[in-house]
Amino acid sequence: MPDNIIDLPELREKTHVFQDRAHAGKVLAEMLKDFRQTDSIVLGIPAGGVPVGAVISKQLSLPFDVAVVSKITLPWNTEAGYGAIAFDGTLKLNKDMLPHLNLTEEDIQAGIKKTTEKVTQRIKKLRGKKPFPDLSQRKTILVDDGLASSFTMNAAVEAIKKAGASQIIVAAPTGHRMSVEWIAKNVEALYCPNIRSGWSFAVADAYQLWSDVTDEEVIKSLEELWKKGTKES
Repeated sequence: MPDNIIDLPELREKTHVFQDRAHAGKVLAEMLKDFRQTDSIVLGIPAGGVPVGAVISKQLSLPFDVAVVSKITLPWNTEAGYGAIAFDGTLKLNKDMLPHLNLTEEDIQAGIKKTTEKVTQRIKKLRGKKPFPDLSQRKTILVDDGLASSFTMNAAVEAIKKAGASQIIVAAPTGHRMSVEWIAKNVEALYCPNIRSGWSFAVADAYQLWSDVTDEEVIKSLEELWKKGTKES
C-alpha cells in the first residue's frame, strides 16, 4: 500500500471489529493523536460520518463541522449510486459505471438535479444560516463511517480542496482496499484501521451494532459540540 495510508495490521480483512461508530471514532482518534490541539479542523460527512467525527473532535480537542455530500442514486435502487454531489456543487460521476446502467441523458440530469436539491435542503437543515468554516491554509480531517465505492468521499475531497485547505487527511474506520488506495492518491494521508478486500464489501460489516443515523441525531450532535465551543466562532 502507499506510504500515506495508515491502517492497523491486526484489523486487516476482519469484520465486526468496532462496537459502534463511537468506538470506531475512539480508535481513529488514537491513530490521529498527533493532531491533538493543533490548528486542524474535523469535518464529518452526514449522516454516518458525524458520530465518528464527533468523537475524534472531542478526543483531540479540535473544532468540528459538517461537509454535506450526497450520492446520486439509481431511479430503481436508492441504495446504489453512480456519482455524488458536494456542498459547493462539486459533481463526480462514475464514468466507468454509467455505460452499463442504461440511463438516458435525461435520467442522469434528473438525478443530478434531485441530488443537488437534496444537498441544498440538507445544508439548510443541518447548518441553518451558519457560514461554512474558513479552511484556507488549514489542515482538514475529513471523516466518514466507511469507504465503499468512495465516490462520496471523492466529491468531498475535491470540494475541500477548492475551499483552500492546506492539507486534507481522510479518516474512515473501514474501507475497501481499492477505494482506500484510490482516495489516498488525492490526499495528504488516509487513516483507515480496518482495510478489507474481496468482491463483496459492506461498511456495516465492520460494526457489531449498526443502524442508520437520522438528521435529527446529526443536529443533536452538532448542537452539543457547537455549544461546547468546538466549532470555530
